[in-house]
Amino acid sequence: MNENTDVVVIGGGYAGVMAANRLTQRADVTVTLINPRPTFVERIRLHQLVAGSDDAVVEYTKVLGKDVRLVVDTVARIDVAGRSVALAGGGTVRYDYLVYAVGSGSAVPRVPGAAEHAYPLGGLEEAERLRSVLAAAPATAAVTVVGAGPSGIETAAELAEEGRAVTLVCGGELGPYLHPRGRRSVAGRLARLGVTVLDGPGTKVTGVTHEAVRLADGRDLPSEVTVWTVGFGVPDLAARSGLSTDAEGRLLTDETLTSVDDERIVAGGDSAAPSDLPFRMSCQAAGPLGAHAADTVLHRIAGERPEPIALGFVGQCISLGRRGGIFQFAHRNDTAMRLHVGGRAGAKLKQLVCWGTVKQLVDEAHKPGSLSWAWAKDDTREQSLRALRDATPVAR
Repeated sequence: MNENTDVVVIGGGYAGVMAANRLTQRADVTVTLINPRPTFVERIRLHQLVAGSDDAVVEYTKVLGKDVRLVVDTVARIDVAGRSVALAGGGTVRYDYLVYAVGSGSAVPRVPGAAEHAYPLGGLEEAERLRSVLAAAPATAAVTVVGAGPSGIETAAELAEEGRAVTLVCGGELGPYLHPRGRRSVAGRLARLGVTVLDGPGTKVTGVTHEAVRLADGRDLPSEVTVWTVGFGVPDLAARSGLSTDAEGRLLTDETLTSVDDERIVAGGDSAAPSDLPFRMSCQAAGPLGAHAADTVLHRIAGERPEPIALGFVGQCISLGRRGGIFQFAHRNDTAMRLHVGGRAGAKLKQLVCWGTVKQLVDEAHKPGSLSWAWAKDDTREQSLRALRDATPVAR
């Protein structure tokens, strides 16, 4: 009779749910998912929550396998030596293997006044708070969105489509990921929506007050509601638990996503830093990384050698209001190519991606092991790893 193996998954986002579902392939594996909320958050729809076109949540009964035990709590600390996690609500949960999928959230702003006067958009509660603030603000209130990545662009477009007076402050280039052709398409759509786009080196934000945003070139922009979408940060759980992390706090792993400190801890999603060369924080990476983390655990349980991750990208999609969008195609190494799809077709592709991302989780819940990304592998990652090793000084 086989001995049962307990696997704990910390984090119920895209990577954590994918990992938990996939782990149920073996009947002798007991899977516990620990998450601070009782519902799954569609982070790629938070801008819609702010504008009121979607609630950005899905019941776990729809995306989580029936054999996964859900614990609604926060992990306060990982006891690596004791193979257990301490819960903020009290008590501990032991594990034989741990999947670290705590995800990411808003980065702590380093600009004076931003933490006090700007509204971040990295999580559900932050989006709900911003929605309430906007609902209480006059329809003519000046809204400034800081950050020109996908979250900033999508939020600016969504609010402008509602009739808000929106200024998008890029702090550099509009949509840095985009190919110049795609960037021109996005700029044109934002202009038609009435968004004022401020880009270039002088648009870096140097200060925020309750009524204005100051730029590096000396301009003060009136702003009754300032939305902060600059960067993502990861929870410090790994560092607090004595595990090795990269400079951003992501768990350091090898190419199989196994912690460099303990082979019984495996990471997936935004909180993983394989070989100190992490993938772009995105749901596009989170699903495959969560699946690969589960596969690594399953290989170890079976006494097999885990495979290295071989993940490639296909592009980036950005909604531009409910009637516009862009799908920016990319090479497998996650660099944008000339090809993009814009307009209504881009919006439909974005909607398809949002639907498909949840459907992947549902499919994995019903048929564990079904997700495959063999068709989208990046053959250049090994070259990048060699370049990183060559550039790293040898300790003496």
